[in-house]
Amino acid sequence: MTVLDRREMRDEKIKQLKEGRTVYAESPEFIRIIKRGIEKENLDVNYEETGGGCWFIPNDEKKA
Repeated sequence: MTVLDRREMRDEKIKQLKEGRTVYAESPEFIRIIKRGIEKENLDVNYEETGGGCWFIPNDEKKA
């Protein structure tokens, strides 16, 4: 997996969070990348870390 692929994946996860959707990541490296993206975008997100990964849950979920 290249850096570009990780950036694209991060961007997609951030987009989903902005839409009010919950996202999941497994690898510690990718979790770190998503957390940096969340901080950069100033998003209000809760983290729920499990033994297998991390859930990112927006506090401001949009209703369909």
